[in-house]
Amino acid sequence: MPTASQALNRLAKWRSIFAGWQLGTRMKGDAESDAVRDHRELTILLRAEVNAITSLLIRKGVFTAVEYDATLADEAEALDKSYSDKFPGITSSDHGMVITAKAAEYMRSWRP
Repeated sequence: MPTASQALNRLAKWRSIFAGWQLGTRMKGDAESDAVRDHRELTILLRAEVNAITSLLIRKGVFTAVEYDATLADEAEALDKSYSDKFPGITSSDHGMVITAKAAEYMRSWRP
């Protein structure tokens, strides 16, 4: 059985696959690709860490899976509202993003 360090090192190798999926094949040293690989690695490791902590807390009886699910839904809704506040005229829906004329005006200055 591998140690946590060994398992995480192996898991983090997926960063290159995700970066290639996003940007296409690039050499190490390409600044944009290196940044995406770094970000993907952090996201991958964070997901494993949060899953481990959540699993331990449920097994130890600190909270139930049902309580976690309800709290996660509340937190997701709060973050969704925060994003809508940050980007006026943009909201999410079950079918995708809704972008109004209000948002389209300031989005014109965004890079293509």
